Amino acid sequence: MAAAVKRLFPQAKFGVGPAIDNGFYYDIDIGRPLTPEDLKAIDKEMWKVVNQKAEFIREEMSIEDGIKLFESLGQTYKVELLNDLKTKGTTKVDAEELGDVEPGATKISTYRTGNFVDLCRGPHVAEAKDIGAWKIYRMAAVYWRGKETNPQLQRVYGLCFATAEELEAYEKMLEEAKKRDHKILGPALDLFTFSELVGSGLPLWTPKGTIMRNLLDEFVWSLRSMRGYEKVDIPHITKKELYEVSGHWDKYQNDLFKIKTREGHEFAMKPMNCPHHTQIYARKLWSYRELPQRYANTTMCYRDEQTGELSGLSRVRAFAQDDAHVFCRMSQSKEEFLKIWDIVHEFYAVFGFKLQVRLSRHDAAAPQKYLGDPDKWEKAESMLREIIAEKKVEALDGMGEAAFYGPKLDFMAKDSLGREWQVATIQLDMNMPERFGLTCVNEKGDQETIVMIHAAIMGSIERFLSIAIEHYAGAFPLWLAPVQVAILPVADRHNDFAQALAEEFKAQGIRIEVDDSTESVGKKIRHAEMQKIPVALVVGDKEMESSDLTVRRRGEKDQRLQPKTELLAELKQAIAQRTS
Repeated sequence: MAAAVKRLFPQAKFGVGPAIDNGFYYDIDIGRPLTPEDLKAIDKEMWKVVNQKAEFIREEMSIEDGIKLFESLGQTYKVELLNDLKTKGTTKVDAEELGDVEPGATKISTYRTGNFVDLCRGPHVAEAKDIGAWKIYRMAAVYWRGKETNPQLQRVYGLCFATAEELEAYEKMLEEAKKRDHKILGPALDLFTFSELVGSGLPLWTPKGTIMRNLLDEFVWSLRSMRGYEKVDIPHITKKELYEVSGHWDKYQNDLFKIKTREGHEFAMKPMNCPHHTQIYARKLWSYRELPQRYANTTMCYRDEQTGELSGLSRVRAFAQDDAHVFCRMSQSKEEFLKIWDIVHEFYAVFGFKLQVRLSRHDAAAPQKYLGDPDKWEKAESMLREIIAEKKVEALDGMGEAAFYGPKLDFMAKDSLGREWQVATIQLDMNMPERFGLTCVNEKGDQETIVMIHAAIMGSIERFLSIAIEHYAGAFPLWLAPVQVAILPVADRHNDFAQALAEEFKAQGIRIEVDDSTESVGKKIRHAEMQKIPVALVVGDKEMESSDLTVRRRGEKDQRLQPKTELLAELKQAIAQRTS
């Protein structure tokens, strides 16, 4: 694609262009925004590259020679990347383009395609004709390296699969995903909204959306409370010193919202909760008999995400975490991991998600990314392997995916469209307790350094709800639906009966709404369907004179008569068991 762009726009400069799941993208600067007509021309030119059987020829050279080459080609963005690589080693952005290149590396690789030369780690196929089925998909404006002060580039996305059949199947999935887009469905179902006055990435939750958030949080808490967790609460800001001790300041200070007091003290809005929780544990000296200490805390966190990275509820600046931390001895950590494992599987089974576990471990070739010595990391990762073996599951290898303070088990879930999401995580941390001097008094009366387990079941409630909205296409199961039953009076004379019926259902714990508008009953039924309410009750003269109700179930064309007591019992059972 880049070769085709360069043919059509000789002035083009290229940013980063990595392979991603199901395809690729490239950030391009042609001096103006690309148009749909440009994309058609690029697609046509790409076929010419393929038909000319262009080869991909790899060449290795020193970083210095690479800088000279791309300076001669006028590729200023590539020169910037190479200069950063030369002076700093890889950064997150560099890694997308170059792969994991160790700091101090002296060689880079380029590929030639006809007259076009590009900086890339590779590997590539031998010739363009060997590429499978592909298609230019869409484009978006992005800032170079995600910074608003940098030039704006055009990101062109492409799809790529081994066969045309796979590409076609994926395109069908994308069409279905558009219909389920939580950014459209959420406001349409009146779950959340955004305000320009409040700011991008700061969702506002309506009464209906708040009901769902609370239901999910209460479900997680019910699973934790039966396993010995206790609730704690913490402030939303902290002195920078807390993060300096924890190690977060060095690693993530650019992602923090910072506050300066009128006295000149520097504070930060918390982007995570673990450092605060260490200080709850540190309030006293604990005996080993009092461990584990299990703290649970659903609370807001804040991260200074770049505007171009924000996306609905999936990527926000303010989010609630269903966070928990266990403070225990290393000998207790395996048992605590297994308890959290059971919570994760019990929670996600209710939603029909099948889980795949990933062992996210450290990359021994990049020790600068992590805290702690290699022996501790090996001991921790060995324990996680034991858990995976004990549970008899196949685990993905997440080399390099560990948190900077310890390895973790990440859980991947597939939704109803077959898309994979990372959801829950369990992390073993042997570094932060040491940095904060967290200990217990052991059997010998000595102070023994403890370990810390980080556990998030949903993680970000916002992100989980974005997944759930799309998974269910907004048609939530009865227990989770913000409105479980809609009562639809046929005429105004039935409104009083409908209101009395609603009070009766509310007394039984059912969330119910009465549509007493002046619309026809047909329009009321249509509105209830559009709001995806699980059960609608049409009430008229017949229902006023009988104990039977006319019931319309979501997704069913026909309505049926059902005794009121039977319907109530059925609804209460389904809600209690979270079965529908």
